[in-house]
Amino acid sequence: MGTPELISPRSPRVAAARRLARRTFRGKERRFIAEGPQAVREAIAHRVDGEPTLIELFATVEAADRHAEIVAAAGAAGVRVHLADDRTVAEISQTVTPQGLLGVCRFLDSPFEEILAARPQLVAVLANVRDPGNAGTVLRCADAAGADAVVLTDASVDLYNPKSVRASVGSLFHLPVAVGVPVDRVVSGLRTAGVRILAADGAGERDLDAELDAGAMGGPTAWVFGNEAWGLPEETRALADAVVRVPIHGKAESLNLATAAAVCLYASARAQRTAGGCRAVSPG
Repeated sequence: MGTPELISPRSPRVAAARRLARRTFRGKERRFIAEGPQAVREAIAHRVDGEPTLIELFATVEAADRHAEIVAAAGAAGVRVHLADDRTVAEISQTVTPQGLLGVCRFLDSPFEEILAARPQLVAVLANVRDPGNAGTVLRCADAAGADAVVLTDASVDLYNPKSVRASVGSLFHLPVAVGVPVDRVVSGLRTAGVRILAADGAGERDLDAELDAGAMGGPTAWVFGNEAWGLPEETRALADAVVRVPIHGKAESLNLATAAAVCLYASARAQRTAGGCRAVSPG
């Protein structure tokens, strides 16, 4: 099953993969496309219900030679590997310059209840985030900061949009992600689980530096990030325990969503790792 096989551009497998560019078909099939060696490598290692998240691998001959270890790992995992010409891979790809490797993957989002049951200490919540590149980049930031989960509310972009998947650079496969959860349910569930809810907003009444100086950032925390253009609506701000702004010390008008998310998540991660924080590291 994992032995590479030449595939025709007219193959039903190619047509099925090409259809996954559309959200309707992704939802119907519960499958999505991951492009590039990093994403494919992570998809092979990741499991959904005990099975590799990667279902099929399409590779050009040149890419299969260049990334022979990835193709071999896919084959060893029982993944069907297809060799295709450049044009066929480009037709499936959603990028201007395809990297020659792309995989069909199973959906991997987690039920919100499972995230709560794991008692998360640091969570990123995307409320009304519509840009897929931003969503994927925030997911990558959350992964890098050591967050326990990411939640996309029901008004946010599709997690499996090809741009979101690419922007996550493999982080999609590293931490639990819940999708389609109403923001009020996210807040109430996390608060019941003992998590403090902080809304990130440039007009927030509290200053991030002041919160850190006051030692208020060491406990379990969820950061709620809003829409790229208009931020968080008042009703969402009202749900939070505090609305916090990232201080602007220079002359910049504002920070973009992903940059602000990185600053906030790393601030919490550092605070949680100090003495007395919930992520304190024992001397050893």
